Amino acid sequence: MAEVSGGRVARLAVLFERHHRALFRYFVSMNGNREAAEDLVQDVFFRMLRYRTSYDPAQSFTAWMYQIARNAGVDQARKRKAEVVDIDSVVDRRAELVSAAPGPEENAARGQDLALLRRAMDQLPEDKREILVLSRFQGMKHEDIAEVLGCEVGTVKVRVYRAIRALEQIYFTLEREKVS
Repeated sequence: MAEVSGGRVARLAVLFERHHRALFRYFVSMNGNREAAEDLVQDVFFRMLRYRTSYDPAQSFTAWMYQIARNAGVDQARKRKAEVVDIDSVVDRRAELVSAAPGPEENAARGQDLALLRRAMDQLPEDKREILVLSRFQGMKHEDIAEVLGCEVGTVKVRVYRAIRALEQIYFTLEREKVS
């Protein structure tokens, strides 16, 4: 990114190759919409190009990139609030994500667990879902998450712990409902 910031904008292609999949997973985990996630990934790289001079090589590139991603997601959510949401299409998209997880018959139990976990994640408040996605699914360090969220590392650790506990409660509630 330092090279891109210095004027070698063609080097952004290297960053795209390295990071577009992780950003895509982040956005799908946050909004469950593959098409919107693809658009958001592109938007992030456009923003990285536009704001390249704001990049500080002394800071974490990952944190800077996810701050841009987070802002892009917030902007998109604001735009979507103004639109009428077709609940059936949202449910269909979620079902598509869930149906992609289970494999052959021998993995059916694991697939059901993954589907239940996805349902539990969907029920988490957005702030808790986001911190879990960043820490567990994107593998970001607590220091980088703190930079993205604008808080202390200790706060991130507490929020991750609370999010895991909330996810655990939702998951086991859904599991009990499934049995009864």
